[in-house]
Amino acid sequence: MTLRIAWAAALACALVASAESAASTTSKPSPPSWILRGAYAPTIDPANFVATVDNEYFPLKPGARFHFEGMSDGTPQTDDVLVTHKTKLVLGVKCTVVRDTVSENGKAVERTFDWYAQDKQGNVWYMGENSLELKNGRLVRADDSWEGGVNGGKPGIIMRGHPRPGEVYRQEYYRPGGALDQARVVGTTATVRVPDGSSKRALVTVEWSPVEPQLEKKLYVRGLGEVEEEVIAGGHERFRLTRVTS
Repeated sequence: MTLRIAWAAALACALVASAESAASTTSKPSPPSWILRGAYAPTIDPANFVATVDNEYFPLKPGARFHFEGMSDGTPQTDDVLVTHKTKLVLGVKCTVVRDTVSENGKAVERTFDWYAQDKQGNVWYMGENSLELKNGRLVRADDSWEGGVNGGKPGIIMRGHPRPGEVYRQEYYRPGGALDQARVVGTTATVRVPDGSSKRALVTVEWSPVEPQLEKKLYVRGLGEVEEEVIAGGHERFRLTRVTS
C-alpha cells in the first residue's frame, strides 16, 4: 500500500535547517552544525541491559518481518527486514540478531546482520553488524562490518528510550571501516499513513554519515518501528514500509 505523508510547515523548516541549506540531494553536504566531535567512550555494563527490545519506537519481536519498497539512485529496490530468533553475545550483552536484505530484481545485493540490545533506561544500542555486499556475483564481507569491543569498535544508540527534540547521539563508532553515523531528533510533527491504512504521528530523526557524506531522514511510529527513510542531501534514496507480518 502506498504511504502518503503530509509534512507540517514547522517540520519542513527544521529539516531544511538540518540539511544546512544543501543546494541539491546529489551535492556533497557540509557537516551539520549539530554533529558530535571529540572522544567517544560509552560504558557498557551487562547488568544494565534487559532481555527484550521493546522500545516503543524500535520494538524487535522475534519473527516479525518488514517489507520496504523504494529507489536508490534511480534503481528500484526492496528491503526485507527479519527479526530473527537468534542472539549474539557482544561485550557480555545478549543481543537480538536482525537480518536486513536489500534486493534488485529479486536478487540480494546487500545483506546485513545487525545486533541490538536494550538497556534499563529504554535505549536501544547498536552493538555491531556483519555487513555483506555483492562483488563478482557473491555476497562478501564489507569493510564497514564491526563489533563492539573488537578492533576499536564501540556501540552506539539507534533509538533513545525517551527521544527529545534536539537530542544528538552517536549510532555506531568504528573508524577503520568508516561506521561513524550520528543522529539528531527533529520531533513528532509528521503524520504518516501506515500499511494497515491508519494515520499515525511519527517521530522524525535526521542521520549524518561523514563517510558518504549524506543526511538521511527517518520516520518511526510507536508500536511499529521505522516506516520511512529518505536521503535528503548527498544522494537519491527513499524507502517506505509497505507490509508487516509476524
